[in-house]
Amino acid sequence: MPQIKKKVSAKKLILDYFLITIGVFLYTFSWQAFVVPTGISGGGLVGFCTVLNYATGIPIPVFFGTINAALLVVGTIVLGRGFGFKTIYSIILSTIFFAIMPGMDWIYNIGLNTIPPESPQAALRYLVNPIIGGFLCAAGIALIFKRNGSTGGTDIVALIINKYRDISPGKVFMYTDFCIVASIMLLPDKHLSDVIFGYIFTIAFSYMVDLILTGSEQSVQVIIFSSKYQEVADNLMYEHNRGVTALDSVGWYSKQEGKVLIVVARKQQLKDITQAVKGVDPKAFISVSNVAAVYGLGFAEIKGKPHKSSESRIKRLLKWIDS
Repeated sequence: MPQIKKKVSAKKLILDYFLITIGVFLYTFSWQAFVVPTGISGGGLVGFCTVLNYATGIPIPVFFGTINAALLVVGTIVLGRGFGFKTIYSIILSTIFFAIMPGMDWIYNIGLNTIPPESPQAALRYLVNPIIGGFLCAAGIALIFKRNGSTGGTDIVALIINKYRDISPGKVFMYTDFCIVASIMLLPDKHLSDVIFGYIFTIAFSYMVDLILTGSEQSVQVIIFSSKYQEVADNLMYEHNRGVTALDSVGWYSKQEGKVLIVVARKQQLKDITQAVKGVDPKAFISVSNVAAVYGLGFAEIKGKPHKSSESRIKRLLKWIDS
């Protein structure tokens, strides 16, 4: 049966590229306003290009555009597929922004960069700039990711390594970011403090990007103890469209049998669930706990191929020996 390709409306396509443009602006703005003027480096390809800029004086967009172009070529050859127009658009736009932003004084002045080095407030600049820059950079990257875009760089490196080695992209990002930030120590005019402030930027970025991308996907498990369990379960199922599981229970003090209700839901749905339960039974006892992950219908999908059992491997080994 031939596959049916979904048509993307022009309105959605325009919205995607508009939001990607905003994301790229925030991404490049955070570096030019808060990171580069402070003299520190973060992770990723931009961090690597920043270190090269400090060492050679060659502008960041020259390294950024050249390396990304090479990675796109290598990635296409190795992975055997394109990266999509959104990724190419993001890379080109980022290169342009990195080229024109250094000439804008208002961008430089906005990041506490006008504080004189001898001022008592100068130390505040090295602490505040990495945090604000990390948050803004994360907001831009998250916006790009949410519209299925990418800024290239270490994203492509992670995909290439993941194809040949059983190393998750997250570990690739962690290792590369650690090495890139630490590499600034190789420059003669840099110190350990520059590495520390670089890690502050990286931590702020990682925390914020996870909060934006996965914050809405965090789940909770709600356990409900109520003598009106049937009415509560019906209300949650039919009025709030939530799945409910009922388990047999016994109150050890009263020796009364009943049902304990279990509901798994998104974190932002918790308020509606608790209000619904209290609306039916004000005396209900509710226990709420965060869950690390939820897989199944309506939640995350289990990725990757299932591992073959050890029994099947033994059978194949015995078959090979007999042959």
